[in-house]
Amino acid sequence: MAFTIDTVGGYGVVRAEGELDVGTATQMRETVGAALDEHDRLVVDLSAVTFLDSVTLGVLIGAYNRTKESGGAFAVVVTDERVRRVFRITGLDKVFAMFETVEAALAAL
Repeated sequence: MAFTIDTVGGYGVVRAEGELDVGTATQMRETVGAALDEHDRLVVDLSAVTFLDSVTLGVLIGAYNRTKESGGAFAVVVTDERVRRVFRITGLDKVFAMFETVEAALAAL
């Protein structure tokens, strides 16, 4: 599992890969929190993620709420259909701005 933080066009981009679960949630929360300390507009790129659980969804909801409270913006990039299904089942596809590419997400912010 790896997390990285980049700045693209003045926006924060957190990239994750592999499986996101209870074992990686603390590291993800810390990474997303560090990105939000620097940027009020954030894209979380999950295009290299193959699995995520409810704890990970909780981390994403917390990040979404933090950006909304600060007047920022939040987007998620999801390309794997199994991962996208988790968002549909939970209804979070109606909450988060979801995109197929980082470039599309950045353009929408």
